Amino acid sequence: MLELSNNSNLLEQDSYKYSLQDVENPNLYRDFYPYEDVPKVAFNHRRVPIGMPKDIWITDTSLRDGQQSVEPYSVEQIVNLYKYMSRLGGPYGIIRQTEMFVYSKKDRDAIEKCKELGLKFPEITTWIRANKEDFKLVKDLGIRETGILVSCSDYHIFKKLKMSRKQAMDMYLASVAEAFDAGVMPRCHLEDITRADFYGFVVPFVNELMKMSRDAGIPVRIRACDTMGYGVPYPEVALPRSVPGIIYGLQQYSDVPSEMLEWHGHNDFYKAVANASTAWIYGASAVNCSLLGIGERTGNVPLEAMVMEYASLRGSFDGMDPTVITEIAEYFSKEIGYKIPPMTPFVGKNFNVTRAGIHADGLLKDQEIYNIFDTDKILNRPASVMLGKTSGLAGIAYWINQNYKLSGDNEVDKRSELVVKMKEWIDKEYEDGRQTSLSSEEIEQKILEFSNGTLKGVL
Repeated sequence: MLELSNNSNLLEQDSYKYSLQDVENPNLYRDFYPYEDVPKVAFNHRRVPIGMPKDIWITDTSLRDGQQSVEPYSVEQIVNLYKYMSRLGGPYGIIRQTEMFVYSKKDRDAIEKCKELGLKFPEITTWIRANKEDFKLVKDLGIRETGILVSCSDYHIFKKLKMSRKQAMDMYLASVAEAFDAGVMPRCHLEDITRADFYGFVVPFVNELMKMSRDAGIPVRIRACDTMGYGVPYPEVALPRSVPGIIYGLQQYSDVPSEMLEWHGHNDFYKAVANASTAWIYGASAVNCSLLGIGERTGNVPLEAMVMEYASLRGSFDGMDPTVITEIAEYFSKEIGYKIPPMTPFVGKNFNVTRAGIHADGLLKDQEIYNIFDTDKILNRPASVMLGKTSGLAGIAYWINQNYKLSGDNEVDKRSELVVKMKEWIDKEYEDGRQTSLSSEEIEQKILEFSNGTLKGVL
C-alpha cells in the first residue's frame, strides 16, 4: 500500500517491517572486522539522501564519558566547566545538554550546585544503570532525562552479556518500561552500533522502543554509539560501518524523528569529527561531544571542533561565544593540570604557531596568508611564531611586534638592526650545537641586551 512519508512528505510504498532475527550464532562481520588485520571498508553503492534537520545542536559528555579517562574532577571543577559550557553554547542553547554521574555524594553535590546556578543551558541529564533504584534516584534529583546502556552488537550480546538477541531485547525493553514507570525520559545508548546487525537487531529493537514511547506518551531518545570508532562517513559505504546508512535507516525504518536522534562517536580511526558532521548532514539533530575530545582510548568527538563545524555548516555561531574555547583550554591546563597536546586544533599551544621562516615572512606581510582564520577575533588567540634555527629575520620581527604589541610606525621589520642582531645570536646558538627551542625568557633577555637595557629608541 502507499503511505505519505513523514520524512520525505511524498507518497511511498509501505516499507517492509523488519523483525528480530534471533540467530543461533553471533554475526561478527568477520569480512569487515578480521581482528588480526585492519578493519575493511566495503561499498555497496547504495546512496541515501542528505537530510539536514532544521535545528542541530551539541550535547556534552565531558562530565561522564570524558571523566572516565582522567582523574575525577572536583565539585568546583565540574561547576566551573558547566559554567564555561553555558557561556560557550550561548543563549539559544547550541550546547543543549550535558550528562553527569549520580552514584557518589560528590556526583550529586555537583548536580545540585550546577542546578542552583539557574542556567537554562546546558540541561543536566544523567547516565545510570538500568534498574528501579537508579531511576528513582534520577527522579528524586529532578532530572528529566537519563541515559541507559542498550548494547546492540553481537560482540556485546553474545560475548559480554552471554544472551541471545531476544533475551537482550526483552531485558532492554523491561528497563525502558521501568524508566516510564518512574516518569523519566530514557536515552537509549545503542552501544557498538557500527558492528551491529542493523536490520536483524537494531531496527526491530528501535521499532519496539518507538511503539512503547507512543503508548506511554514519553519520548525516547536514540543515541547511536560508534563505540570503537569504526564508522565511515563516505557515501555508498555498506552497513554496518556507514554513518549515512545508520542515520537514514533509523529515520526511514524506525521513524525516529531527527530531534530524538543523536550521534556519539570515538576517534580510533581519526574520523570522529567527520562522522559527527555526517550524522548532522544525514538527519541527526544532536552530536555528542566532550571538551578537548577527552574520553576513552583515543577520545570522543571534541566539542570545540563541533562548535566550528556548526558555524561552518550554518554560516553563523548563532550566539555561541568561541572565545570561551581558549578560556576552557587554559582552565584545563592551569587548574586541572591536563596536558593538552601542543598540535591540537584550536586549543593546543602550537595550533596557530609557525616555526618556518618563510611562513613567518608571510604572516608579517598579511596574517591571512598562513592563519586559518582571524584567531585573535574568534578565539582570542593571535597567530604567533616560535623562534628557532629556521625562523629567519621575518620570524624574529613578527615575534617582537606581537609580543611587544607594536603596530604602525612602531613596528620593526626584518631589516631592523635589532632583528639582525637577534638573528646572528640565534644562528650561533644552533651552530654551537643547540637542539632545543628558544624560551620567551631567553629571547626577551637578549632583546634587552641588544637594546642596551631598554626598548625605547630602538624599536
